[in-house]
Amino acid sequence: MYLKPDWFFLYLLPPIALDAGYFLPNKDFFRNFGTIMTYAVFGTLWNAFAIGMTLYFLHGYFKVQTSLIELFLFSTLISAVDPVAVLCVFEEIHVNQLLYICVFGESLLNDAVTIVLYQTFNAMVDAESLTHGDYAVAASSFFVVSIGGILIGLLWAIFTGFTTKHSRHLNVVQPLICLLFPYLAYLVAEMVAMSGILAFVQL
Repeated sequence: MYLKPDWFFLYLLPPIALDAGYFLPNKDFFRNFGTIMTYAVFGTLWNAFAIGMTLYFLHGYFKVQTSLIELFLFSTLISAVDPVAVLCVFEEIHVNQLLYICVFGESLLNDAVTIVLYQTFNAMVDAESLTHGDYAVAASSFFVVSIGGILIGLLWAIFTGFTTKHSRHLNVVQPLICLLFPYLAYLVAEMVAMSGILAFVQL
C-alpha cells in the first residue's frame, strides 16, 4: 500500500494537530510565547542547517552523491524533536510548569516550522540550477508562509468565536463548529500555499 504525501497532509496530520491544540494550556503558553517561539523557530532552523552542513562536509564518504538541497531536505525531516516520552515523565513527576509548557509548546510549533521548511526545500530540489536570488526567495517565502498561516488562523479564530457566540443555544451544532472550522482554516491555508499547521494553532 502506497501512502501519498497529500493524504498525510490532508487527512492524518490535521487530527494530530487539533488534538495537541485542544489540550494546550493557553494561559501559560501565551505567557511564555517568546521563549517558546525562540526554541521552536531558531532552535529548529539551527538543527536543520547544522545537520545539513555537517552532512555536506561529510558527503564525500557516502556512496550515494547528493546535492546540498537534498541534504537540507533530509536534515529538515530529522531536525524536529517530538518529546512524547519526556512529557509523560514530566506529568508523572509534576515538573515545574514553566519547563513543561516550554517543552510542550516547542514540540507543537517546531512541527509547523519543519513542515514549512520541508516544503520550501522540496520545491527547490527539482530546480536544475539555483541562483542567489532563488535562495533569497526561498528564505522570504519561509517567513511569508508562516505569517500568512498565522493571519489566516486568526481570521478563522475570530469567525469561529463569533459563530459559537451566536449559536450557544444549539448544543448539537457547537461541537461540529469546533471540529469543522479549524479543519476549514487548515484547508484554506493550504489552498493558498500558507502554513495550515500555524493556522490550526491559532484556533
